[in-house]
Amino acid sequence: MRCAGPLQMRRIRNLTLAATVATFALIAVGGLVRATGSGLGCPGWPRCFGRWIPPLEYHPIIEYSHRLLATIVVVLVGAVLAVAIRRHRSERRILWPAVAAVVLVIGQAALGAIVVEGELPPALVTAHLATAMLLVGDLVYLLVQISTLSEARPSRGSLPRSLAWLSIATASAVYVLMLIGAYVRGEGAGLAFGDWPLMSGRLVPALEGIATIQFVHRVAAALVALLVLYLAIRIWTLPVKDRTLSRLAVALVALFAAQILVGALNVWTQLAPAAVVAHVTLAGLIWGATVGIAALAARRARLWSHQPVADPSSNGHRKLKEKMAAYFSLTKPRIIVLLLVTTIPAMILAAESLPSFPLMFATLFGGALAAGSANSINCYLDRDIDEIMKRTRRRPLPAHAVSPDAALTFGFVLGACSFLFLGITVNVLAAVLALSAIGFYVFVYTAWLKRSTTQNIVIGGAAGAVPVLVGWAAVTGTVGLPAVVLFAIVFVWTPPHFWALAMRYTGDYEQAGVPMLPVVRGHEETMRQILLYSLVLFATSLVLSPVAHMGAIYLVTAIVLGGIFVFRAAKLWRSSTPALAMGLFKYSILYLSLLFAGVAVDRLVPLGRL
Repeated sequence: MRCAGPLQMRRIRNLTLAATVATFALIAVGGLVRATGSGLGCPGWPRCFGRWIPPLEYHPIIEYSHRLLATIVVVLVGAVLAVAIRRHRSERRILWPAVAAVVLVIGQAALGAIVVEGELPPALVTAHLATAMLLVGDLVYLLVQISTLSEARPSRGSLPRSLAWLSIATASAVYVLMLIGAYVRGEGAGLAFGDWPLMSGRLVPALEGIATIQFVHRVAAALVALLVLYLAIRIWTLPVKDRTLSRLAVALVALFAAQILVGALNVWTQLAPAAVVAHVTLAGLIWGATVGIAALAARRARLWSHQPVADPSSNGHRKLKEKMAAYFSLTKPRIIVLLLVTTIPAMILAAESLPSFPLMFATLFGGALAAGSANSINCYLDRDIDEIMKRTRRRPLPAHAVSPDAALTFGFVLGACSFLFLGITVNVLAAVLALSAIGFYVFVYTAWLKRSTTQNIVIGGAAGAVPVLVGWAAVTGTVGLPAVVLFAIVFVWTPPHFWALAMRYTGDYEQAGVPMLPVVRGHEETMRQILLYSLVLFATSLVLSPVAHMGAIYLVTAIVLGGIFVFRAAKLWRSSTPALAMGLFKYSILYLSLLFAGVAVDRLVPLGRL
């Protein structure tokens, strides 16, 4: 017997959707029961105080509403199974999930009956939520199967199997995180730490009792957040876009971001019922989204097919030395050196002397990891245009020295290590600033601005200016006005520095479809903008003198170097040649290095202050 027609398909789809929505509502009300302490508001089961109609009091009404929703879910799930048996029993991917849903809902009801008879031990509370979430996952899986039943069979290799397995791993990690969260609630460890994002003022607190449980929960949440973001980037950068998966990925990231905020609100509001209910509800929605992605990705990749499916992300093995060199190249080490050149002078200025060697080493190493992370992910996102441009064809991804998946994973690992290392050895503010630079460079500049506007490098330059803030924060634990001026210097320096290079490779950018200023507005306008920015840069560098009370060494350095910069920019504006453009580009690197060296020397060898 074949699957029934469109009317019967709509019927089981609508029933499954109704059961899914009702289950989400059940989980939300269950969160309200826990938040308000109404778990024992109706002693006895299935009746309340021995009555079918509960007393019109606060806790009994909440608890009985939970039971009423549970009854509705049981009826709807039973109806889904009945239709599946009657009309769709030949379709195993519909029949068996429907059977599983009935088993889970019966188990959930039994656990509910046990829970209301006792003192709500953490293990039972966790099991109760675990079963409810399994029911949600099963219903979402069934929805995906029903929705894709009429689709043509996916072609071989339509989606990498590695992505399907990644989505399954992400869903599994989300489920484990929910279980940890349920146990935290059951143990009453939600307020083990009265601050957020820190824990008793520290990134790694003293661990004992319920503090250990809450610490594990927060660490697990951070790791799952990275996994969710990694999965979303993999989906968004598929060679052949899958609209449904992309939308689910957007929803998943948005839900997880909201969940992080709500998690903070739980602490800040001392577990206010609204915050607790939102936290539980969002957890269910996140779980549902990951299950939906996993089910759809598994089908698209034909994960359960016995036929081998080619994975375009796979690469052959290479010699260890070549592989290590390729990974090192992914980090763009020359750019990292330039970024770190600005960090130490900022630390010296903040400390009014030479900071301790361990602090400088920790800040530089953590900053290098952050920069390497941003550059590696940039290589992953730009691998298509890097293959087109002559200047970048020899990078590891266009040269097929590293697989795209490996490059993205490498970038994520470096970013996570950077945050943890800086947070533990320096301070949390420095770690957060470094992490913000990664996010800005990857998502704002690379993924958004670079291919959409001529102002890409102007706005995107903020990412390269963050290391001075990291250096200042490493010493002081704050961000002072002198640090903001140093940030502004690097920010204003970036456009003329990069546009001079872009003039040399205008053809490359045009061929790759990247709207750099020389491509869209021409060389004449680019040269004019370079000159204007060099004047602003000159003025900004002088602002540091009164703000940071700099001495004569810095002032002379800023005037001489800035004057040369403006002279070279004016010369380029008068007679545009590739040699002059590259000359200005090379000088801009020397300019930034010497200017910040002047900051350090001025503070270490004072010759009078303004």
